[in-house]
Amino acid sequence: MIVFRVDSSELIGSGHLMRCLTLAGQLKKEKQEEIVFISRDLAGSLNHLIEKNGYRLLLLPSAASKEELTGYEQWLTVRQAVDADQTRQLLQGLAVEYLIIDSYAIDETWENIVRPYVDEIMVIDDLANRKHNCDILLDQNYYCEGEYRYTGFVPPHCKLLLGPQYALLREEFYEARKKMRTRDGTIKNILVFFGGSDLTNETMKALQAMEALQRTDIQVNVVVGASNKNKESIEAYCLQHDNMHYFCQVSNMAELMNEADLAIGAGGTATWERCFLRLPALVITIAENQVEIAKNCKRRGVIEYLGQNEMVTCKMIEDNLRILIQDCAHVKKIEKNMESLLMNENQPIFLFFNRRRHEKNI
Repeated sequence: MIVFRVDSSELIGSGHLMRCLTLAGQLKKEKQEEIVFISRDLAGSLNHLIEKNGYRLLLLPSAASKEELTGYEQWLTVRQAVDADQTRQLLQGLAVEYLIIDSYAIDETWENIVRPYVDEIMVIDDLANRKHNCDILLDQNYYCEGEYRYTGFVPPHCKLLLGPQYALLREEFYEARKKMRTRDGTIKNILVFFGGSDLTNETMKALQAMEALQRTDIQVNVVVGASNKNKESIEAYCLQHDNMHYFCQVSNMAELMNEADLAIGAGGTATWERCFLRLPALVITIAENQVEIAKNCKRRGVIEYLGQNEMVTCKMIEDNLRILIQDCAHVKKIEKNMESLLMNENQPIFLFFNRRRHEKNI
C-alpha cells in the first residue's frame, strides 16, 4: 500500500495535491497497488478530486481549537505533533510500503512519530530549510548547484531525486509531447494561468495588461481553478472581450499549452509543464518559495521573470509583452534554452520506483 499525506485549501492552493495525484496515477498504473490519501478537511480543499480519481480518502478533522500558529504550520491548522499523532492513528493496521509526504509544514518532528508505522518515507519538497527523517526526497526544481541544497537536512542513506528530469507531469503532457507543434516565435495565442487559487488575482492584472496592449488579433485563453475566489469577475471580464476565452478547472491543460505561443503565469509545477512542452513564459512569482527557482530559471534563459507579484504592475506586463511580440528571435531562443533542461520523455521517477522495488526483492 502507498499512502499520501497532502492537503489543499484556500491558503495552500491546489499544487501540492495535484502533483501527488499525478504521482499516484502513475504508481497505480505501474504497480497496481492500493493507494490511500490522508488529507485534512480544510476550507477550499479539493479533497473531492481524490475520490473522483478512484482513491480511498482518510479525512483528518477540521481543527477544533483556534490555536495561534505561525509560518507553514498554519497550513496544517494544528500543531505538527497533533497532525502526526492523528495520522499515526489512521496508519495503524495498514501495511504501508511508502508514505509520501508533500507539505511545507512537515519535518522530522512529524516523521519521527509516524516512522514505526511505515516501511519507507518519501518527501516531496523544494524549500531545503528543515531536517527530514526520510528515505527518498524528491525536488523537481532547477537550482544552480542544487545537489548541495539538502546537505545536512536528510540522513546519509536518503536517495535524492533532484531536478526537472524528475518533474511530476500528468499523462496528458507526455501525450501532448508526442504531437508538440513547432513554434516560429510569432505570438498569436497566449495562455494565462496562475494556479488553482491565485489569491492576489494576478490573472486580472494580466488580462488588463492584454487589454491595454490593444492586440485583439491575439487569442487569450484564461484558466482558473475552482477555488479561485475571483472566478466570476474574471469570467465576466472575458465575456466583454471577443479574444479572451475563459476556462475553469480544466482537464486539458497540456492541450491549451500546446496551442499557446506564450504563457503568463506563476512559478511552481506549471514551470516544468511549460518547459516540457517548450512554451515560453512571462513569470510572476506568487509565493516566496517560487522566487529562487524563478531567478535560477531566468539565469538559465528558460523564462522571462518579471518579479514578485506585489512588485509587478499591469504596465510592466504590457511592456514586456510588447517586446516579446516584436522579437520573435528572442522567443525562439527561450524555447531553444528549454531543450537544455533534458526533461526525460520516459518518466524517470516511475522507473526509479520500479528499480527500487527490484533491488529490495533481490
